[in-house]
Amino acid sequence: MEYIYQYAWIIPFIPLPIPLLIGVGLIVFTTATKNLRRMWAFSSISLLTIAMIFSMTLSIQQINNNSIYQYVWSWTINNDFSFEFGYLLDPLTSIMSVLITTVAILVLIYSDNYMCHDQGYLRFFAYMSFFNTSMLGLVTSSNLIQIYIFWEFIGMSSYLLIGFWFTRPIAAKACQKAFVTNRVGDFGLLLGILGLYWITGSFDFYDLVEIFTNSIKNNEVNLLVCILCTFLLFAGAVAKSAQFPLHVWLPDAMEGPTPISALIHAATMVAAGIFLIVRLFPLLVVIPYIMYVITIIGIITLFLGATLALAQKDIKKSLAYSTMSQLGYMMLALGMGSYRTALFHLITHAYSKALLFLGSGSLIHSMEMLVGYSPDKSQNMVFMGGLTKHVPITKIAFLIGTLSLCGIPPLACFWSKDEILNDSWLYSPIFAIIAYLTVGLTAFYMFRIYLLTFDGHLNVYCKNYSGKKSSSLYSLSLWGKQGLKKINKNLSFFNLLTMNNRESTSVFMKKPYKFDQNLFKIIRSFIIITYFENKKLFAYPAESDNTILFPLILLILFTIFSGFIGIPFNQEGISLDLLTKWLIPPVILLQSTAPNSVHWYEFAINATLSVSIAYWGIFIAFFFYKPIYSSLKNFDLINSFDKRGPKRILADKIIYYIYSWSFKRGHIDTFYAIYFIKGVQNLAELVSIINRRVIDGIPNGFGITSFFIAESIKYIGGGRISSYLFFYLFYVSFFFLVL
Repeated sequence: MEYIYQYAWIIPFIPLPIPLLIGVGLIVFTTATKNLRRMWAFSSISLLTIAMIFSMTLSIQQINNNSIYQYVWSWTINNDFSFEFGYLLDPLTSIMSVLITTVAILVLIYSDNYMCHDQGYLRFFAYMSFFNTSMLGLVTSSNLIQIYIFWEFIGMSSYLLIGFWFTRPIAAKACQKAFVTNRVGDFGLLLGILGLYWITGSFDFYDLVEIFTNSIKNNEVNLLVCILCTFLLFAGAVAKSAQFPLHVWLPDAMEGPTPISALIHAATMVAAGIFLIVRLFPLLVVIPYIMYVITIIGIITLFLGATLALAQKDIKKSLAYSTMSQLGYMMLALGMGSYRTALFHLITHAYSKALLFLGSGSLIHSMEMLVGYSPDKSQNMVFMGGLTKHVPITKIAFLIGTLSLCGIPPLACFWSKDEILNDSWLYSPIFAIIAYLTVGLTAFYMFRIYLLTFDGHLNVYCKNYSGKKSSSLYSLSLWGKQGLKKINKNLSFFNLLTMNNRESTSVFMKKPYKFDQNLFKIIRSFIIITYFENKKLFAYPAESDNTILFPLILLILFTIFSGFIGIPFNQEGISLDLLTKWLIPPVILLQSTAPNSVHWYEFAINATLSVSIAYWGIFIAFFFYKPIYSSLKNFDLINSFDKRGPKRILADKIIYYIYSWSFKRGHIDTFYAIYFIKGVQNLAELVSIINRRVIDGIPNGFGITSFFIAESIKYIGGGRISSYLFFYLFYVSFFFLVL
């Protein structure tokens, strides 16, 4: 197996040919590349599958051998400096590479159908492949400089993906916001890397940890400098993993296509910050002040994310704040020293959140056909509801992901979140109370999303939709579900509307269907006639295609079973905790910080409180939102409170202010806009005025003064050279005295 380790460097570069070839093809062979777009999608999925198989093979070797393999090449060598590139294979690398490739493959399969109507189909797959290459390069890096290089590649990829629909102003602003916010953290990360090199003289992880630790123990370096350098490293993770206060870019990142949201929020970009802290954990753990800062940021982030998700109307933004909250749990675990638990929750959350985002994409896909392509409507839960009987598979997938995120046993997130909660009791009762309260908030807002989306009646255009023949036309397909199947079971109504001399195909379709301009005009005319002349015609939302449902079904399995790899049970001397066995090398490096195994009855007692709180959150969600549908009131509490104002009772006022604060994102964006953005603009204007009036004004003033003096002197001249010399010397002496 030494042969496999030697060639493991190829893993990050396996997906790389796709963006390169697509880019060259679109420039040189534009027509041929566009006509063969199915081939590019299939190639992208195939290459990433090879990377996944390679990663799984290495992971099996890690489980069996518990070994660490590192290989480096010299890049620059002189007397005082040596810079090397290489790759590091350890349990952390194996876990992350398997997680990234499995989620990315499912997202790419899903994207083939989801994006088949988009003109940027090829560009989408090129960006996604480069994104996967960057993330795989990050987790296999052997030193901090390599990490920073791939860290910036990830930032560039996310900028391109978030602003994928760059013609929409809101998407362009969202990608700029993500880019600028992450630059703040990246600048801190770069300074921290340079500071650590100044202290240790090395970029390599193991050399850096050993030298840094010994320097602190022997008091060979100023502790304040060490704290500053490690804090700057942590700042990079704060921005990338959307921790408070650099979390503001995350909800706006939902302006990209839904598969991008799933990939960013599940196993790639936001996971990069957690990965960096886990990788540098041996270095951070020797500085208690930084560990406490990490804990504080984590507890603030998990509670803030949960509260901001309470009143969002956009389904993707609600899930984005949910991601922020769960990342706070991971950061809290890292700050408490439970790095294994944080990594465990990273794995379980990745699959659960990928399931939720792809499930929301399936809903959005149906709503786009129902209300037209408009993110304000297709992603808005105002226009959803009553979808249970129309999208049953998507409903089951979304429900399982919701239950998992709420911490309901035996689903994946229950096992990891419960370990974090138990560790929080041992660390600080105050932090534990906040963490347990967030469990109830998570259950509330997740079932709020579920009830608003699937329960009650379909609220298209805020009108009642009961599924009867007398309902108005809210059409997914002009011909209804059965009629659509007669044309092409894989061809959506929305695809027909946007065809325009293009094929509607995906990798897995058997036959492409072409439509010309004439047919397109006939279909559009028929739709208009039908809508205005036959309003009794009824059509309804239908389930997504098989290529969208297939990844959902696989993610259901991951969501159900992935939690069992880290169960810390010990029965009759047999430990079931596979994750701890997998992480033996890092555990030894950290002097065995892994938690001890517990018995079934101990775990059940500890889990009772968290599960009870989660069920209370679910009950409260049913109490608030179930009656609203049955009585056909407004879809959300915030609407009714906006109309009547906080003037009824104290409970009304409390709920109103909580919902208002949550809906307005805690006024954090407003605060940044006033005190940072506007402040920087005012400072720039002040500097510009000083530059024009003072810095440029002084030499301009001397020039103007000289001009007027010269003009005055020329009229008082008498033609005598001695007089001219006298005035000249007087003038020069005067200005010398002034200066």
